[in-house]
Amino acid sequence: MQFKHPELLYALFLLLIPIIVHLFQLRKFQRVPFTNVAFLKEAILQTRKSSQIKKWLVLCTRLLILAAIVFAFAQPFSSKSNAFKTKKETVIYLDNSFSLQAKGPQGELLKRAVQDIISNVPENENISLLTNDNVYKNTTIKAIKNDLLQLGYSSDKLTSEAALLKSNTIINKRKNSLKNLVFISDFQQDASNFTPKTDSLTNLHLVKLQPISTNNATIDSVYISKRTASTIELKALIKNSGSPIENLPISLFSNDNLIAKTSVAVTDRAETTFSLPANEAINGKIIIDDVNLQFDNSLYFNIGNESKANVLSINGTTNDDSFLKRIYTNNEFNYLATLENQLNYNIIDQQHLIVLNELDAIPNALVAALKQFTKQGGALIVIPSKRINEQSYNQLLSHYRSNFNNLSLTEKRITTINYAHPLYNNGVFEKQVSNFQYPKVSSFYNVSSNSSTALKFEDGKPFLYQNSNAFIFTAALNSKNSSFISSPLIVPTLYNIGKYSLKTPKLYYTIGYENTFDVDTQLQQDDILSLVNNEVNIIPRQQYFNNKVVISTSKNPSVANIYTIKNKNESIKNISYNYNRDESNLTYRTLSPSDNITVNDSITEIFNTIKSDTKVNALWKWFVIFALALLIIEMVILKYFK
Repeated sequence: MQFKHPELLYALFLLLIPIIVHLFQLRKFQRVPFTNVAFLKEAILQTRKSSQIKKWLVLCTRLLILAAIVFAFAQPFSSKSNAFKTKKETVIYLDNSFSLQAKGPQGELLKRAVQDIISNVPENENISLLTNDNVYKNTTIKAIKNDLLQLGYSSDKLTSEAALLKSNTIINKRKNSLKNLVFISDFQQDASNFTPKTDSLTNLHLVKLQPISTNNATIDSVYISKRTASTIELKALIKNSGSPIENLPISLFSNDNLIAKTSVAVTDRAETTFSLPANEAINGKIIIDDVNLQFDNSLYFNIGNESKANVLSINGTTNDDSFLKRIYTNNEFNYLATLENQLNYNIIDQQHLIVLNELDAIPNALVAALKQFTKQGGALIVIPSKRINEQSYNQLLSHYRSNFNNLSLTEKRITTINYAHPLYNNGVFEKQVSNFQYPKVSSFYNVSSNSSTALKFEDGKPFLYQNSNAFIFTAALNSKNSSFISSPLIVPTLYNIGKYSLKTPKLYYTIGYENTFDVDTQLQQDDILSLVNNEVNIIPRQQYFNNKVVISTSKNPSVANIYTIKNKNESIKNISYNYNRDESNLTYRTLSPSDNITVNDSITEIFNTIKSDTKVNALWKWFVIFALALLIIEMVILKYFK
């Protein structure tokens, strides 16, 4: 038993008063003359004997009455915790990721969880509640009820470990408080190592929401498998977890118009192919008919209206650029070649990629123009000749923290590919090749540089390295000096540099990742590009260069759809965003209770447990009733006990 006002118990010393009154006769007696002294002695003796029991009974009842009154005012109570001395704090984490779209016994897991929270938490109790994308600190259910009822699914997925860390930051660090962290999730498997731990003052309640079915089909990805002059073959990869599906309908839309429909049988995965016209822009959406999770039943993409990178080759007087023409074809690039002595400097700012194709010397004016060009986001390829003016070359290369030294006339093989380099880490090679027909050079320049190397000679010296936007070869590529232009490596190397110079938007992007792409446009001062879809207007991070704008996105847009890139009212092109498919696989963690950690599948039971742990049973009423009962007993004793 505990007391809300224990200081009032000092009033129990008042019990000394009736004890003193009863033990000491403080009443002053008055003398009364009496004629028969013998009779008087007999009366006094009889009165003292008969009142002895009555006196002690009255004393006990009065002491108990006073004690009961004192205890009642001290407000005694019983509870499992020191409730009045300990401040209570409740933090609720509610997972609103897409996997909570799964159906439970009473409907969608998230919607049922919201209803259970509203029903079981007193509406005026102070709590803190957080979701994947919102935090409501020191509030009440009454204040956030409408927000909870309108709570949607978030594309901002937190791992279980990250969500627990985020929840712990909300909890007050005071030691004199009783903390309850209610962690509501389906605990889907993720990459984190979820090992929950708490301190002695925090009770962690894990509520595992369980779906009635873990079957789910999803559109995992789409990609272009083949291009011809007239058609594009688009493949869609369908994945399935759970029972095999004999007939899964798949529909393809463009601008909300149905253009193709098919069906597939899916066990674990399946592919289907759509044939699309190559000369039409497709603002596409593929939809499957699956009853479980809804977020992964559609996938948006865009084909067509792709910008071409402008490539300028500045050639020496005797050089052949035919290998460049074969790679930078008109269907993907705007290729232009000119002799160095005929170069129009005004067109440099219009290019995305400039190739210095075996110049003997680089004029000072061109050096200055190229430095400014790369500073403004342009890409540069430097292919030296066999008889360069080192001073003019190094005047340019010093801007990229490198220098050409002496020419080595030793024959070297190009044997090492840096598969982690951006030129080769995008699926160019299905596997790492350890033995192939190595291209070779008969002479090369030794260099001083700490830049990222893409290709190396057999002795580890660089053949192709990158610094910032500059890609620098250390040897001439003409057929007399090198076999590189006849090697299979030439195509992915130069092609990917061309694509690097203008990163045109992909088929689609995934929300939540760092996405960067270039928009081929020129803006006036103070112009800003925005991503628009119906009423949604997003201004992304952007950096403007001479002939392109680099746009970066991550968490926004947060809704999967097709967005139009606009400059004021001018539509430039469309771009698609889709949700991450990590949550499509409905596999879950196994949870185990431990010290201060409970595991349950019912929100109602968890909150009932919290209420019972902090429930206060007030006892003062019983002491009031006890005092009244004793008062009645005293009255009976005084009236009827002779």
